[in-house]
Amino acid sequence: MALYEEQTLKIYNSLSSQKEVFQPIHEGHVGMYVCGPTVYSKVHLGNCRTFMSFDMVYRYLLHLGYQVRFVRNITDAGHLEDDADQGEDKISKRARLEKIEPMEVVQRYTVDFHNILRKFNLLPPSIEPTATGHIVEQIEIIKIILDRGYAYEKNGSVYFDVQKFNKVYHYGKLSGRKLEDMIANTRELTAQDEKKNSQDFALWKRAEPQHIMRWPSPWGEGFPGWHLECTVMSTKYLGETFDIHGGGMDLKFPHHECEIAQSEASYDKSPVRYWMHANMLTLNGKKMAKSTGNNLLPDEIFSGENKFLSKPYPPSVIRFFMMQAHYTSILDLSDEALLAAEKGYTRLMDALDLMEHLPVSSSSDLDLKGWRQRCYDAMNDDFNSPVLIAHLFEGVKWIHLIREGKHTLDAGGKTLFQDTMKGFVFDVLGMESAHAESVDTEKLDGAVQLLIKMRNKARADKDYATSDEIRDALSSLGIQLKDGKEGTTYTL
Repeated sequence: MALYEEQTLKIYNSLSSQKEVFQPIHEGHVGMYVCGPTVYSKVHLGNCRTFMSFDMVYRYLLHLGYQVRFVRNITDAGHLEDDADQGEDKISKRARLEKIEPMEVVQRYTVDFHNILRKFNLLPPSIEPTATGHIVEQIEIIKIILDRGYAYEKNGSVYFDVQKFNKVYHYGKLSGRKLEDMIANTRELTAQDEKKNSQDFALWKRAEPQHIMRWPSPWGEGFPGWHLECTVMSTKYLGETFDIHGGGMDLKFPHHECEIAQSEASYDKSPVRYWMHANMLTLNGKKMAKSTGNNLLPDEIFSGENKFLSKPYPPSVIRFFMMQAHYTSILDLSDEALLAAEKGYTRLMDALDLMEHLPVSSSSDLDLKGWRQRCYDAMNDDFNSPVLIAHLFEGVKWIHLIREGKHTLDAGGKTLFQDTMKGFVFDVLGMESAHAESVDTEKLDGAVQLLIKMRNKARADKDYATSDEIRDALSSLGIQLKDGKEGTTYTL
């Protein structure tokens, strides 16, 4: 019997605004789609929290024995600077500023995204489709929406007719907004506007002469709207209706609202059973934003090269810190919070090391089965990781009491205890052991020190080409050498 048959999982559904018992469309199988990054800059730490939250969801579903098809897209075209379909494409703008090809921008920041998520120990998705890889499918779904009368073409662009759609369906049901209120609170259209109404959104945009990324279509050369790609890729790989759609809270409106509208206009059915939204990450009590300087990139935390934190923190500590808050709550990052998380993480890892050497008695006086079920109850309650961690620290307390002879553990109980602790810490929460990290650090330090010696010899021999080659190769891997009076040091 699979674990999911023994456990009753409840998920907070943003669509109904209440917790619902999770019942997948196909028993034993789960289809899950999560909105991925727009790859025009280094991945934001707040975005990492969202991806980490859904990695935890993915891990728990796998732990319960479900077969999960997890789709997370890459937006590599069509995301304009303004949600009102104004401004430049974010990737085209970065390409223009850096004077490189748009796909160079995409490649650079897709690699960065994958590297950062790998450091945070996120599992890769089952499928990672791109917007540019599905242009044909996006054009085809636009044709369907046009044929059904919920879109209109104007000067080579195609717009979704929200007011016409709302006469049959309900635009705003996910975000709790009423179209009448939205109309009352928006500006009047000017003569230059192509849309019939301000609430309408682009399915296809005509490419202006200066626009770099463009594709042929029945309406002329252009590019797809941002909302459309997720409708196309989610339904292509998961079906017209699937189980879970996740993303950040900031995507609820308009992005996810528009996804629902596009699917209902195309297939006359709601696309998703359970909508899930992860909340934001703040820094020292304020919103993280590049424009204000109140911002931290993951690598700046790992290296310690920032103005906010007193020391570097490894990825596992950051992950543990994020798992200590429920995914739907706002989480504030600060030096004090990370120091506390580091202490908790170290205490947990030390206890897991001690478990291997716990004495075994002929009997056990601990209610391990009850404790184990409490761990499951926490995760079954909308993936309540902070409550789970509280139960795991109850286990930490027991480990020390068993070592002191104040509790006993038989052989079967020890196996159950170890399997439960390790299963939740490593498989579900996705933590990596501190011992493994320290061993990796020692190996890295030894390799870098060897290269520094080779570089110093090359410099002494006036072989500056080799010296520079070693320095540049290390730099490309994110290892910066610093030459000083005391010799050469390095930072990550």
